[in-house]
Amino acid sequence: MNNPLISPGIGVFFWMLVSFGILVFILCKWGWPMMLKALKNRETAIADSLNAAAKAREEMKLIKSGKEEELRLAKQERDEILHNARMTSEQIIEDARVKASEEILRMREEAIESINNEKLRAMHDLKNQIATLSIDIAEKLIKAELVSSEAANTLIQSELEKTNL
Repeated sequence: MNNPLISPGIGVFFWMLVSFGILVFILCKWGWPMMLKALKNRETAIADSLNAAAKAREEMKLIKSGKEEELRLAKQERDEILHNARMTSEQIIEDARVKASEEILRMREEAIESINNEKLRAMHDLKNQIATLSIDIAEKLIKAELVSSEAANTLIQSELEKTNL
């Protein structure tokens, strides 16, 4: 087995060592600082991202607590509005109830007054009818009594004497 890669000679080994040295020199001179700079930049970017995430998390907590406070205030305001609406509706109902009671009392008084007026009118009409009937009956009785002229003259004389002209 005479493979030069497995058992290299001193010349190959020397040139490999020289090319490796040149590679290490080039990498140390230009490659290594660039890699370190890139790693440093990446490290800084990751640290900045972590800080930004922490700040964002804190802001989200603040926003969440602010939203919760706003939600609590909104619920409180809603409850207050509902309470005011209930109070207003109860007040409107109570006002309507009072007005209805007043209207009922007024209508009752008007009905009583109307009934009394009708009662007085009926009594007056009844008295008029009784007076008319009494006059009719008296007229018929007098006609029946005064068929003779002597009785009529006596009645006229007695009535004239009662009245002073």
